[in-house]
Amino acid sequence: MAFPIIATKLFVPKLRRALVPRPRLSDRLRGGAEPGLTLISAPAGFGKTTLLAEWLAETPGEARCIAWLALDPADNEPATFWTYVVNALQMAVPGIGPVALELIASRPMPTELVIATILNDLAGAAADVWLVLDDYHVVDSGDVSAGMVFLLEHLPPLVHVVISTRADPDLPLSRWRVRGELIEIRAADLRFTSEEAAAYLKEVAGLNLAADDVATLEERTEGWIAALQLAALSLQRHDDVAGFIARFAGNDRYVLDYLVEEVLRHQPDAVRRFLLDSAVLNRLTGPLCDAVTGRGDGSQMLMALERANLFLVPLDDRREWYRYHNLFADVLRARLLSEHPERIPLLHQRASRWYESHDQSEDAVRHALAAFDFDRAVHLMELAVPVLRRNRQDAVLHSWLSVLPEDAIRRSPVLSVFFAGMLMASGDLDGVESWLDDAGSALAAEAKLGVPESASRGGTTPSWAGVEEVQTLPSTIAVYRASLAQARGDIAATSSYARQALELAGPDDHLARGGAAGFLGLAAWAAGDVRSAARTFSEAVASLRAGGNLVDELSSTVVLADMWLATGRPGEARRLYQKSLKRARARGGFMARASSDLHVGLSEIDREAGDLGNAKQHLELAAAFVHRGPMTESRYRWFVASGLVARDEGNHDRAIGFLDQAEELYRPGFFPDVRPIAAIKARVRIAQGALSEAAGWARERGLSVTDEVSYLREYNHLTLVRLLIAQERADSEGGAVRGVHRLLAELLAHASSSGRAGSVVEIRMLQALVYHVQGHRQQALEALRCAWEEASEPDEYVRLFLDEGAPMVELLRSAMHDGGTVAHASRLLNLGKGSAAQTSRPGERPASAVDSLSEREIQVLKLLDSALTGPEIARELFISHNTLRSHTKHVFSKLGVTSRRAAVLCARDHGLI
Repeated sequence: MAFPIIATKLFVPKLRRALVPRPRLSDRLRGGAEPGLTLISAPAGFGKTTLLAEWLAETPGEARCIAWLALDPADNEPATFWTYVVNALQMAVPGIGPVALELIASRPMPTELVIATILNDLAGAAADVWLVLDDYHVVDSGDVSAGMVFLLEHLPPLVHVVISTRADPDLPLSRWRVRGELIEIRAADLRFTSEEAAAYLKEVAGLNLAADDVATLEERTEGWIAALQLAALSLQRHDDVAGFIARFAGNDRYVLDYLVEEVLRHQPDAVRRFLLDSAVLNRLTGPLCDAVTGRGDGSQMLMALERANLFLVPLDDRREWYRYHNLFADVLRARLLSEHPERIPLLHQRASRWYESHDQSEDAVRHALAAFDFDRAVHLMELAVPVLRRNRQDAVLHSWLSVLPEDAIRRSPVLSVFFAGMLMASGDLDGVESWLDDAGSALAAEAKLGVPESASRGGTTPSWAGVEEVQTLPSTIAVYRASLAQARGDIAATSSYARQALELAGPDDHLARGGAAGFLGLAAWAAGDVRSAARTFSEAVASLRAGGNLVDELSSTVVLADMWLATGRPGEARRLYQKSLKRARARGGFMARASSDLHVGLSEIDREAGDLGNAKQHLELAAAFVHRGPMTESRYRWFVASGLVARDEGNHDRAIGFLDQAEELYRPGFFPDVRPIAAIKARVRIAQGALSEAAGWARERGLSVTDEVSYLREYNHLTLVRLLIAQERADSEGGAVRGVHRLLAELLAHASSSGRAGSVVEIRMLQALVYHVQGHRQQALEALRCAWEEASEPDEYVRLFLDEGAPMVELLRSAMHDGGTVAHASRLLNLGKGSAAQTSRPGERPASAVDSLSEREIQVLKLLDSALTGPEIARELFISHNTLRSHTKHVFSKLGVTSRRAAVLCARDHGLI
């Protein structure tokens, strides 16, 4: 199902024989050699494509390299879009792009590596290269937009991009406008001037009109070229020119419809019928038109329409492919709907069959949907599902499912299952089960009755009979049920469904087997049995490896590493991450998603070990994919890790901001929620001194020291203990820690028996703090000693202790006089010198790199908090723009931010501006 390249989309449209010269616009376009982007943005009918074709024809081909791409809605998928971009560039600069095309074929597509490869190839171009993207408005994919931003931000000096569009694209135009990196031509520029309108009517249309008549037409059309063309076509057939112009000059909002009707009315019946019938097509070629219209003269008719100047745009030099002018096509479709609505479904059905016979499944499905032939659309989708899944084209499948009626989806167990998956990915857990039930019932009914017997009894063979995906559907349903149970915290059901999936999956169904083993491991993890979890989850990773799914295999390292952390082996988790990251790097940008997940995991381990510098570096390396890549189940972890780093730097409000974003991105159903984001936020609030807000969190969840313990509630309970310690310090007479020792003892027993040494270290540390706040020094030191002695890698735990702030500092200083704890206490105190966690109190600004800002840097910060541009700030400070950039770079580094807005927010948080 690899889609064929439509070569006609890569040809610059052929110029008409007679055109109105527009040097004012051609000069503007020639200025595009300086900035990277030239934007031509205007509604339909303003001559954007014609202007580009005229401008490109002005300079001989050997003087510059032109890459033309006429976009259509099918190019909204990133892989399709970049495939066409590479092919267009190959037409201009032969020999570039083979590596990029190979990368595009991988799944998921490593967008940034693809673009980087294209840029590197273009960097060697010997002459100016112009990439022209016509009709860019049909592309509204966020992923495509993100890729275009990356491309435009890194263009080589001799490469230029021209975008023609009906609506402003989702690109940072204001930023490029301020930098002087953008040339814009808009509707006001494209409108015909009075002189151009007069030249068009006289020299192109051949009309000898009075000056007043020309002025009237120009005024009423407001320079809209398409409307002027329509007026000229009608005028050529009118004897009463003055009367026509008088009617045209009226304020009737249906003037355009009237003009088109006038054009159509003067066509022979056969031509008019052809125009209406073929209007359902986005692109036209003779054989396709024959299939849709039922005629046999499609090619000849298209050539005749072109000669008659009936808004037909040739797409190649061979006169094979055309399209109607968009405005004209819209009016034709409206007229078809008005005159022959009963023909529209039939025309779309014929188009769908033609596209299916030419292996163009997306167009075949699109026309089936337009025909409201949902049975056919469903069958085509069912046939396409295996390839879409193998190629990870989830967006295409989801776009189809989103427009199908619910009853049509429910009739297909194949589509029902993947609709359930779409709901799961969106976080709509309540809607998943009924779809899985329907799919399972349909499969069971057909298995019981038998498809041949069903047909022999007069029944209808279902559309999905014999579809490849049906064979693996039972195991896929069981995996989805396991995922749903996982999201609901039902450990027993998760294990049960996962085992069922393993029983149903064939030996070569690696995707289902890997998913099933994975959920068995996750269920064991949710129950706290991390040893069994790691063993079973390793089998899941092996299945992914056997299926050749390297991305998911390496991304699963994050889960395995979390299990090693739970066993108290952070060093082993680090080695696992590093080994996997090495493999990911060997595959380059293809592994962007996996590399991002691995960097985030290493960031958390480095942060815990007290290396905030490396932790932040890993987050920076992962940031590009997180902010520009597609939505993934682990994307939220970057924001959690960033929030923890911000907390460690003493910026609690910024930490809460990151955690709020993490909550928005988190989707249940993929991993056990052993570290709830709300509890992490509560810990930040405790460190901030906002005890009432933290107490509100505990009340909402009904937490108490008398609760039964479980691994899934362990993080909440340990957060509760921190809250009670803080409340005890605030009011020693309140008895806040009463009953805490019993809770901690039960948590310790549960963690010890399950092999969760990581939890044991934390529980022992909290026991020490509780004893300390109660004034039991020796018992506190004994608990602290046990925390370090029972840890297999005690030096890896730094932030666990330092994040407890002043109470821990006091305890560590006391431990300096205890023989069994002095070494670890001394090390932590040295690491914690100057840290925000050690010195902060409620209402007190913590010490940080912020304090090292110079007076000049604070001046820069204050001006960044204004509407002034960079050059304007430099002039205000009487310094060069380069010097300002150096100051800004230092400010960003000291504040730990990467953007002007973030620097201003951080400065406000610290009371600097």
